[in-house]
Amino acid sequence: MNRVDNMTRGMDDIHAARSDEGTVEIPSLKGKVSDEEWAIRVDLAAAYRLVAHFGWDDLIFTHHSARIPGPEHHFLLNPYQLMFEEVTASSLVKVDVNGNPVDPTPFITNPAGFTIHSAVHMAREDAHVVMHLHTPAGQAVSAHEEGLLPLTQTAMLVRSDLAFHEYEGVAVDHDERERIVADLGTKGGMLLRNHGTLAVGGNVGECFLKLYFIERACEAQIMALSAGDKLSNPPQGAAELAASQGGVGLKMAANLLAWPALKRKAYRLDPGFAG
Repeated sequence: MNRVDNMTRGMDDIHAARSDEGTVEIPSLKGKVSDEEWAIRVDLAAAYRLVAHFGWDDLIFTHHSARIPGPEHHFLLNPYQLMFEEVTASSLVKVDVNGNPVDPTPFITNPAGFTIHSAVHMAREDAHVVMHLHTPAGQAVSAHEEGLLPLTQTAMLVRSDLAFHEYEGVAVDHDERERIVADLGTKGGMLLRNHGTLAVGGNVGECFLKLYFIERACEAQIMALSAGDKLSNPPQGAAELAASQGGVGLKMAANLLAWPALKRKAYRLDPGFAG
């Protein structure tokens, strides 16, 4: 079945998944997938809810994905017709390397999301999670000729780990995957020119924290540049030192400190994401 057929079937089937109140009824997959997959689903759903909480979502139009362990290289992607505040562990769609749902689902997926995320997942064994945003600050910095500037500690922690990819239009052309992968190289993040931000991580927590730092740095840069032209640049060598410290500290902070706390926050906001 081709992508158009999948989308048509999904649009027909989704009506059966709606209640009279206009909410989406999503059958739980807990116990129907492996414990390892379920844990990844819960973490990824938490990330979606946190992105919505921080105001980084763009209606339904950005994507976060996570690879399911195994030789098939299946990965989870958000349903195209759900707001991020509606995403649950069970609603995430498992797709193959061609973007087709692995299991029957009433939902459809985003072709652009598949192009960008499949490119990174298929090329990088360490890219277990990929997150992509269209925030105003991220788009603004991606459109700046010099990209992210070393104006703040947050920027200095992640700046040296950022790659760039030139804009090629809405990412629905699978030929673009090779260029995305080539431009990303071994970096942990990317500014998609005139488009937005992207982060890669070994797990959801690492990827989310990296994306958080990138986004905060972009926000601070736009605020600093809008305040005037008398900027204080860091002393020589400070940016390089901060970059080396960030390379070591961010991963540890994500796994041991920040992500466990963020996940507790997601449960406080609405524990329904874990269903």
